[in-house]
Amino acid sequence: MGTNDFIESGILEAHLLGLTNEDEKELVKQMVEENQEVKEHLVDIESDITRYFNGAAVTPPSALREIIHLRSNQENFRKEKHTFKKKAEEDQNTRFLDVEVNDTHIKVHKFWRPAFIAVFILSKIFLIAGLYYYFKAVNQEEQIQKLKTEIQQVK
Repeated sequence: MGTNDFIESGILEAHLLGLTNEDEKELVKQMVEENQEVKEHLVDIESDITRYFNGAAVTPPSALREIIHLRSNQENFRKEKHTFKKKAEEDQNTRFLDVEVNDTHIKVHKFWRPAFIAVFILSKIFLIAGLYYYFKAVNQEEQIQKLKTEIQQVK
């Protein structure tokens, strides 16, 4: 792989963000040691990323700083880092059963149930009221037409 291809591949950015695996890390280290242009480009990218993140950083409120400081002094706050690779290996070794759910009912949180019932009832009330006023208006139009024809017959 040429120097320009290596730079344009995006592996340097992924390496700086910690998104590379062990083989890619070794490849980056080897290319940085062998090639000065790659090393300069890596330093430039690192400074750009640092500048971007420092420019976009937001300072936390002082109350939050105090809480974090108090918690960091506690002994049980310091925990071991997670090892996700071990869990991923364990997950690959375990077997999963495909489970299909044949539930025909929608499960809704108990506080939403009265809201849905109220909306349903109100929609039915408005539907009935709308139909009532529609038929009332149609009936009144028919009566007006009858009265107009009677008036014309009287003249």
